[in-house]
Amino acid sequence: MNYLSIIVSVFLLIFSNQQIGATDPVKKELLGPHDGSEVYLYTLTNKSGNVLKLTNFGARIVGVEVPDKDGKTDNVVLGSYDLESILRGSFGGATVGRFANRIANGKFTLDGVEYNLPINNRPNTLHGGAKGWYAKVWNAELINKKNKPGVRFTYMSPDMEEGFPGTINMEVLFTWTNKNEVIIEYTATTDKKSVINITNHAYFNLHGAGSGNIFDHEMTLKASAYTPLNATQIPTGEIRPVKGTPFDFTTPQTFGSRIGDTYEGSVFSGYDHNYVLDNKEKVDAVVYDPVSGRVLEMITDQPAMQLYTGNGLMYKNPPETGGRQFRPRSGFCLESQHYPDSPNQHAFPSTVISPGEKFKSTTIYRFSVKK
Repeated sequence: MNYLSIIVSVFLLIFSNQQIGATDPVKKELLGPHDGSEVYLYTLTNKSGNVLKLTNFGARIVGVEVPDKDGKTDNVVLGSYDLESILRGSFGGATVGRFANRIANGKFTLDGVEYNLPINNRPNTLHGGAKGWYAKVWNAELINKKNKPGVRFTYMSPDMEEGFPGTINMEVLFTWTNKNEVIIEYTATTDKKSVINITNHAYFNLHGAGSGNIFDHEMTLKASAYTPLNATQIPTGEIRPVKGTPFDFTTPQTFGSRIGDTYEGSVFSGYDHNYVLDNKEKVDAVVYDPVSGRVLEMITDQPAMQLYTGNGLMYKNPPETGGRQFRPRSGFCLESQHYPDSPNQHAFPSTVISPGEKFKSTTIYRFSVKK
């Protein structure tokens, strides 16, 4: 009997350990090498079994798996769990810096010194240049907490990387809560005066990634004004009220309701525009999919948000997520940030960071269901 008891005890111990491993809130999987470093996939699971997937290539979100009104779970982020596809993904889901959005003509002046940047969105610099932070392999630290699993990504951007002055030490902490919240906390310091503008560039489709367009998604945005653009998508400097324009989401409107309309003498083809947030209410943006019942709320302390409806998007998803096509307007971005071209437009909120200062910002993406 003693011998049998020992066998049973050992079996129970092994089974218990397997169960603990199976419910581990943070898992790490090697995807492969890139640029002399290892790229990993991190899977964060909350108590409901819903999942956030991240990778240290670009400190990016590659998946958010949450249920619809019928309890069916799907990935609502246009991302990949395969290294080759992730590397092809450009900005999708990535932490974008050193300066998110556009800088006019690839140059700006700071304290009388002109800095020249790579032109990767003619004639401008977009999202930090041709090899911005979205294309770097970041260091990662797992935060293995049962109720708030997370990953802390860090990256040191050297002085004059992509033409920007100062060595920036950057930290991005992603936390996945039991309320289905992706909490993104940014922290940065510098050793030399510079400019900084950080965002996350996740594409969302609340039908499920690769499941058609987002025309029927309904958004409410607490933004009474936006920044009109010139022909090269640089703000003109005007802060214009949204009332009476296709940019008015102060009451619920679908993304597709104005696409194809004529505005200012031309056909309105979609959104890639900066909104001036009111910053008066807790939730800045709400997007609702009436088909799935899924709701996405965005909460931020930043002064602006770039709404992008994936007008130029097109690439194919890898086999493990069904091989579904990501076509134009099959995803939308809610990019919390400062205004585009702020270093050249001094009437806009400042994006300057100086030694001894600490840049800190938080953005939350919260998922729920309306039945």
